[in-house]
Amino acid sequence: MNTYNIEIKVNDEWREAAVTATDTLLEVLRSKLDAVEVKNGCEQGDCGACTVILEGKPVNSCLVLAVQANGKEVTTVKGIGTQDSPHHLQTAFVEHGAIQCGYCTPGLIVSAKALLDENPDPTREEIREGICGNLCRCTGYTKIVEAIEDAASKK
Repeated sequence: MNTYNIEIKVNDEWREAAVTATDTLLEVLRSKLDAVEVKNGCEQGDCGACTVILEGKPVNSCLVLAVQANGKEVTTVKGIGTQDSPHHLQTAFVEHGAIQCGYCTPGLIVSAKALLDENPDPTREEIREGICGNLCRCTGYTKIVEAIEDAASKK
């Protein structure tokens, strides 16, 4: 199979990878660019664990071909905040107990960040709609929604 050299700006750093036409962005981020914070859940676009921001929009990276991201900007949860300087969303998730097992958390925070970037003052219904593509088996979503509301109030 043919390979293609692509460049993707991941968390403000240009990265290169050799990919095939069928490699997904998820596969390339995790296996070739060491972005293991992007979780591999269902590989079918149902769970949202692999959500990243691609050119300002949240996408399931398992549904995007890596070649489609060539020359574009991708933000993962690591590009949103650091351990020393967490984003207010990350702080709110911790403060509200919106993290249980943690597997869905990176995708939820990325989706919430994209939502707040587009709508800094969302209603509770808009928050629910903004994270509707992210599944969580642990929390029941109440604490997640409250954390996003709190983060929105601090923006």
